[in-house]
Amino acid sequence: MIDPTRIWSQTQLPSLPTVAVRIVELTRNPETELSQVVQAIKADPAISAKIVRAANSTFFGLRTEVTGIERAVSLLGPTVANSLALSFALTTDAAEDSPAFPHYRSCWQQSLVQSIAAGIIAERVDPHAVDEYAFCGLLLDVGRLALLSVFWDEYRPILETAAERGTPLDRLESDWLGIQHAEVGSRLMEHWRLPNSVVECIRWHHAAPEWLQERKHHSQFAMQAAMALASCAGDFVCSTAREPARERLHRLACDLFHWTLDETQEFLCETERRAERRDDLLKLTDVTPPSTLMLLANEQLVQLTLRAHVACTQATLRQQVAEQETRDLEFQNRQLQKQALHDPLTAIYNRQFFDEMLETESKRCLRCASPVGVIFADVDHFKQVNDTYGHQFGDVVLKQIAGLFATTIRNSDVLARFGGEEFVILVNQPTEKGIERLAERIRKGVESETFLFGDMRVPVTVSLGAAIAVPGRNDRDLGHRLIATADECLYEAKRAGRNRYRVKSLVDERERVLLHQVLQHRFSRWLVAHRLLDIPSVSKALLDCRTEPARVGDLALQCGYLDHDQVKYILTNQDQTGERFGLAAVRLGWITEPQLVHLLSLQQENPKQLAGAVIRLGLLAPDRAAEALEDYLHEEKPLHEEKPRGERPAALKAMALA
Repeated sequence: MIDPTRIWSQTQLPSLPTVAVRIVELTRNPETELSQVVQAIKADPAISAKIVRAANSTFFGLRTEVTGIERAVSLLGPTVANSLALSFALTTDAAEDSPAFPHYRSCWQQSLVQSIAAGIIAERVDPHAVDEYAFCGLLLDVGRLALLSVFWDEYRPILETAAERGTPLDRLESDWLGIQHAEVGSRLMEHWRLPNSVVECIRWHHAAPEWLQERKHHSQFAMQAAMALASCAGDFVCSTAREPARERLHRLACDLFHWTLDETQEFLCETERRAERRDDLLKLTDVTPPSTLMLLANEQLVQLTLRAHVACTQATLRQQVAEQETRDLEFQNRQLQKQALHDPLTAIYNRQFFDEMLETESKRCLRCASPVGVIFADVDHFKQVNDTYGHQFGDVVLKQIAGLFATTIRNSDVLARFGGEEFVILVNQPTEKGIERLAERIRKGVESETFLFGDMRVPVTVSLGAAIAVPGRNDRDLGHRLIATADECLYEAKRAGRNRYRVKSLVDERERVLLHQVLQHRFSRWLVAHRLLDIPSVSKALLDCRTEPARVGDLALQCGYLDHDQVKYILTNQDQTGERFGLAAVRLGWITEPQLVHLLSLQQENPKQLAGAVIRLGLLAPDRAAEALEDYLHEEKPLHEEKPRGERPAALKAMALA
């Protein structure tokens, strides 16, 4: 009996010398393809197990286990795979003049045959898993390699007796050692942390057919059955116990795979043909001595490390160059984008960008029934300025006016050069009074600005025209109407004497009143009215919490003003009536005017979000902001709690009944 625990500490097993020679030759050539190295590795159980072990290590942290050589090599990469292949172990016992040589050769030969047989079985039962089956077949007798390496004196008589008598090896191992090579191999691979599917196949490849039959519904049955059959093929081709191996093989093939005798015989013949083609791997004639071969392998490891270092350095340099090129391209793209969107003289936006923003803002305001405002500005007598002082001074005037405009408007407004001496401003969330005040600030700012030609002050003024509108449901041409109206107002201001502004509202009277009520009802206006914040601070907070507005119908459902049937009825009839949702609900008597005002104010700004923005920006202390929000909600609550008195239309009643 032996103490098998001595085997579990083994970190390496002896490799086939001819495979070691082949790997050294391949890795010497920098042009060697990785597939050639893989083919060499596939003939050696020790190197194969080491590479799959490395691929399954925690370093890679893969979710699924690696059970094949090709996938392991692809994950490790050529440098790591070559390095592991070169770190083989050799033993002098494998030399031709050693008494252990025939036994090592027999073990390697059977491992190779079993790998070939397992691959052939996979081609028939699971073509996508040929690499996994071949790898597992290669390791079936890894326990024999371990026993030869660690317990040569105890294991030798067992091997010789099995060869002389033609007795199955596993029976003698149980009687003489108290353990079989299948158990040794599975325990060793378990310590090497190979996948459980491989470990179990090694453990049970000599199991009785009846035991395998009982595992038909197990997830690993197909692979375990294939390995048992591959093991029989290895015993038949390589051992002296050919008849017991043949009987077991035919029984397993029939019971587990339902093969006929002809199919089984064809499998054996194909295994032998392929094994003969790879028999050169087992010929050890003129093989370099192990000590010399290990020295060559170490030299190749050094060369491989140097090549990897050079490749890494070159890759780092290439990456740095690529990163710099990327930064250059990004800068060029930013410059091109700036040129595409900005006026080259004044550095403000150009007309193309303004047109795009006007269309976008019009669509947004169409969805939430918000006003859109535009201001046109034209430098008075600009041709005269150019003729008198030259075009260079005219450019200075335009740049100075653009800078003045930019400091006068809000961050949420859009300033652009419309063309020549004309400027245009897209005003965010305008009111009639607000757009008038903005136009006056601009006019007054230009009038008081100092424009110097040398030491001489040149008076410059601007005329402005503005328009404000709320897009209707079917309004698809609002941008053009706004520009045309603002342009008319501009020329009206010029005809009236210049250095003045004119504003025209395209909002009907009812919407004007409604907009005014909504403005007064908003939490932002309440904060200003109660002198808790000034207008610039409130504007900053609104920008911080600006989100896509909700639909009035959804808000009405949330507030409990309407039910789903009422919302559906209004939406169904909107295309015919052309009415806005809220106005239709008021006309039907389902909500009151104050409730509509409440909904529209919620659509434009959420009080709770605004309070959060005020706190985030440090404009009010958290407790003071919470107190202000509570006071606002308490004051506004009675205004929108009045019960509506509307009747349900017949169509809606029918819908509800249905």
